[in-house]
Amino acid sequence: MNRIELLGVPVDILRPEELQGEIMRILEKPGHKQIVFLTVWDLLRARNTKKDFGAALREADLVLPVSKSILRGAKFLKLDVPVRYNPFNAVIQILNTLDQHYKTLYLLGGHKKTVQTAERHVRDTFHQLRIVGRYVGYFPKSSEGDVIQAIYKASPSLVIVGDGIKEKNLWSYHRRDKFSSSIFLYYRDCLGIFAGRIRRVSEKTFDAGNEIRNEIAHNPLKIFLIFPYMRYKLLLLFYRLFRKNGKPKQKKNKTEEGIYHVESVENKVKTED
Repeated sequence: MNRIELLGVPVDILRPEELQGEIMRILEKPGHKQIVFLTVWDLLRARNTKKDFGAALREADLVLPVSKSILRGAKFLKLDVPVRYNPFNAVIQILNTLDQHYKTLYLLGGHKKTVQTAERHVRDTFHQLRIVGRYVGYFPKSSEGDVIQAIYKASPSLVIVGDGIKEKNLWSYHRRDKFSSSIFLYYRDCLGIFAGRIRRVSEKTFDAGNEIRNEIAHNPLKIFLIFPYMRYKLLLLFYRLFRKNGKPKQKKNKTEEGIYHVESVENKVKTED
């Protein structure tokens, strides 16, 4: 695995055939661990040095790009181009890895019926993967201690965090000192897809990089994402013109001698595409 920085944000380069080995390597590490599916919007958010998201990405064990724009950006800046992951397919591959090694899973998020159905479908699909707990999302602040304690006691190999967890990727990061040894993975629609309540993006749409059209269809206000996207394109152009390998381009000063010096599931889990 190789890690690059795109606009100052870490992005990992990992081939799909290497994912299983990387998951097992991460599992062997002690303490809190995290896998992040990185969108172009997340990348822009991570550039805000006043927020914690950038720090969370730098500490994450695996940062996998899911937006085609990230690959185009890396290519434009002449960086090594990462492999793009479909989040649902990646989750299935990760669960297959855990299933083959008799590992454990905890489901966090969603409404009661959703998480119950998702749990049943996961059990029916991954027979050797043991689900050691679940907790619904949208829980009150007063219940958070119980949630943390339940996860700590269960010590699952993987915690899938779905919708209803306000802090998303940052929920586990902000509480990382409270967990002994688990991988946390936030994927908003995961439990809904497992439960058959959310239709996942088709492979054709995802491969074309047009998944944003589905989001706009469900929420027309997302049309305004065109403005942060334009900012992303301008940042790429700025880095291409004025920076080198993510750092300011070095200037050349001529010395007096004239010498230049450089300055410094699928079955039940499956839903229709």
